Amino acid sequence: MLRIREAIVVEGRYDKNALSQVVDAVILETSGFGIFRNEEKLALFRRLAEKQGLIILTDSDGAGFLIRNHLKGAIDPALVKHAYIPDRYGKERRKRRPGKEGKLGVEGMPPEILERVLRQAGATFLDETGAEPEPRRKITKGDLYAAGLSGGPDAGEKRKALLRRLDLPEHLTANGLLEVLNVLYGYDELVRMGILG
Repeated sequence: MLRIREAIVVEGRYDKNALSQVVDAVILETSGFGIFRNEEKLALFRRLAEKQGLIILTDSDGAGFLIRNHLKGAIDPALVKHAYIPDRYGKERRKRRPGKEGKLGVEGMPPEILERVLRQAGATFLDETGAEPEPRRKITKGDLYAAGLSGGPDAGEKRKALLRRLDLPEHLTANGLLEVLNVLYGYDELVRMGILG
């Protein structure tokens, strides 16, 4: 598994699933064209770009480029790297028919191509550079449970209140919240803020 410092933005959950088989990184979805109307998610992408950098990896069809161009205009270009998959024609296994343009998307790319395009984009591969993230204790699902943010009575309401307090998208699931908290804050910082502990 390749460890990458930057967060990676893909179009949807099948792209995320395919990429997560190749890299250990924060992988976020635009929900396709949903990103055009979701200012909260866009704000999250900006924060992650400022914190650790962002790689945009969309499909090579027209829809993928519309999404990429929208993100290009919404996030500081100095904080963004662009990975482009090659045009490969075919159909993903889960689909009955090929897409409108007949091209495979990120989900249909073999792992070696995904690795290659990330390298070409300038992704920071941590194991190869010797760079290590600052050592800090990771937040776990157990920590969220102990703080009443997952799995207990009123956990959903407490999570919504925390999301508002931290200015994060309200629709983050408990797992999504866990991932974002580990990138933006870390356990010790959340203890100092009185959120965990």
